[in-house]
This record gives sequence, C-alpha cells and structure tokens, in this order.
Amino acid sequence: MPHQPLRIIDANLNRSSEGLRVLEDVARFLLNDAELCQRLRTLRHEMARETKALRVGLLSQRNAEYDVGHLYHIPRREKKLNVEKTSLQGLLDLVTANAKRVEESLRVIEELAKLPEMNSKLNSASFEQTRFTLYTLERDLISRISRRDKIKGISGLYVILDRQFLLGRDEVDVARQIIEGGARVIQLRGKQSKKGELLIVAQKLREFCRQTGTQFIINDYLDLAMAVNADGLHVGQEDLPLSVIRRELPIDRIVGCSVKTLSQAKKAQTEGADYIAVGSIFPTTTKREATVVGVDMLKELKRTVSTPIVAIGGINQNNVDEVVAAGADAIAVISAVLGGKDVKGAVQKLVTRIDLRKEQCQSQ
Repeated sequence: MPHQPLRIIDANLNRSSEGLRVLEDVARFLLNDAELCQRLRTLRHEMARETKALRVGLLSQRNAEYDVGHLYHIPRREKKLNVEKTSLQGLLDLVTANAKRVEESLRVIEELAKLPEMNSKLNSASFEQTRFTLYTLERDLISRISRRDKIKGISGLYVILDRQFLLGRDEVDVARQIIEGGARVIQLRGKQSKKGELLIVAQKLREFCRQTGTQFIINDYLDLAMAVNADGLHVGQEDLPLSVIRRELPIDRIVGCSVKTLSQAKKAQTEGADYIAVGSIFPTTTKREATVVGVDMLKELKRTVSTPIVAIGGINQNNVDEVVAAGADAIAVISAVLGGKDVKGAVQKLVTRIDLRKEQCQSQ
C-alpha cells in the first residue's frame, strides 16, 4: 500500500479527533449538555472504529518530527481558555474553527478513501455521512453558545406585562417602573389584543428593553417575536410545538415553555426549551382555572431537569421566600406587581426579598 495516502489520512484523522474532542469538551464543561456531548463522543468513537484496520499502517507512516508543515509552522502565542471569562465571540470562534478543522479533514479522508488502493480499507460514504452529521452538530453548538447569556439572564424577578391588568396605563411607562425596580425580564402578554395593535406595543417595548439591557420575551406569538426581534418567545402546551419554533426562530433566541407535570418538563427540555415555567405554584386570581401544582412539584423539577426553572402563579411578598428556597431560578409575577399603583415599589420589595432569600440559601 502506498505510503503517501496513509500519511495524509493519519494527519487528517488526528486533526479530526482533536477537533472533535475540543467540541465535546465545550458541550460537556461549558454548556453542561449531556445530549450534545454524547453525540460528539459517538462521532469520535465511530470514526476510530472505521479506521481500526489501518491503525498499525497509519502509525508506521507517521513522522511528525520531519513533517514540513511542522518544521515551518510558526506557533502563535495562545492564552489558556477560561470558559467562564471568555467572550461570547471568542467561544463562537473556537467552535467554528474546530468544526471547520474537522469538516475539512473528513473531506480529505473521504476523497482519499475513493482511491483504488484505499477503498477496500476505508468507506468513503461513511466519512461523507460523518461530515454532514458534524454540520448539524456545529449549528447546534453555535446555537447553544449564542443563547448562553440570555439563558443565564433568566433569574431574579420575571414580570409578565399582561395588558388586561394595565387598566389603561401606558405599557412603556409601566415597563420603565418595572425595570427601575430591578426586574431582569419582561414578557409581553396580550391574549385579548389584536395582533396589529400588539405589534406597535411590542416594538416600543423592545426598543426600551434594548436600551436598558432588559430581556424582552413575547408570549405565544412566534411571528410577533420575529417581527420585533425579541430576545425570546414563551409558549404553553397548546401552542406551536417546540420543534417548529426551534426551526423557525433565529438560533440565538431563547424559548420558554409552561409545564404542569414532570413528564411535560422532561419533554420540553428534550425538545429544546431554554427555560421551563412551572405553575400554578399557589392559587391565583390571574387564572382562576389554573391547576395548583405546589412547591413540591418545583422541588421535584429542580432535581430532575437541568434547564432554568421559572416559578409562576399566586406568588407574592408573603410566599416568595418559600418559592426561592424550593430552587426557583426566577420568579414570574403579574398581579403582585401590576395589581397596585406603585409598580416600582412592588418590584423593589420583591427583588429585595428574592435576593436576600437566595443569599440565605447559599450560605446554608
């Protein structure tokens, strides 16, 4: 068997394996995504099995010391990657560079496997399929990383700006009070509003939230979220499936999903929900027909799913401590904030109690 193709295949297998390991570690240690990590690990192991018959021949032709690419390579000074401090763009560049490295190497092996002297040892079609699988994995990794900061932002107080509770008050003015009070997320809900009317309101709120660095979420309407370039969309069990939303929504936008049961939460996480809203935790005047799931359900979800959990339903100053202690990452409210005249004051009191209880829980 000619030596030159073996040297080329060996070099490109090494590049592929090394690049896949970088991507796998990003999925494992940065994203804590077991499913993505497993997909990448499987790809790496399958590639090793595919070339097992050539292992001795490949090693026999390896000569890294006199590789002209190595001899004339001028090493760059690189800093050790700290995934917690590395910028978003830096992480995206890291994933893109390693994905391209693997994809290009797989294409080289794929073409060499077509040579008459090689096609009995290597299956060109297998490397082609691996390359196309990696295209999808690259997209999924980039998607998860680009949403990472938004997902981390699902914490503290999450206010649902339900238009039917505003009683004629200006949406932007109320949003200003909510943000000044310390809320980190605002969701616009307008189930009784006409879509055209809601679009105008959403455009104003989107711009205001952008200026203040507040996350802006649209309830239910995928088209509206895309039209105003919202940070994300929140849906219920009877809305569009998460698989459809993920396909249509830009990959850097987050999706939240309301659940009432453990099985619904597991399904939502599997299908790509970035956070899960569970409720109603307590009886609520906002939705009198809502099923009360209780704090125990919140505790069970915290033990079972890895995505951030937003608690909703009947939460107020009197019971928010119990909800935070149960493990909620964020607290969603409507009437507890919009039910009185002093919106900013109500938000400040809730934010203070949430922060204080979280500190107490962390110190215990």
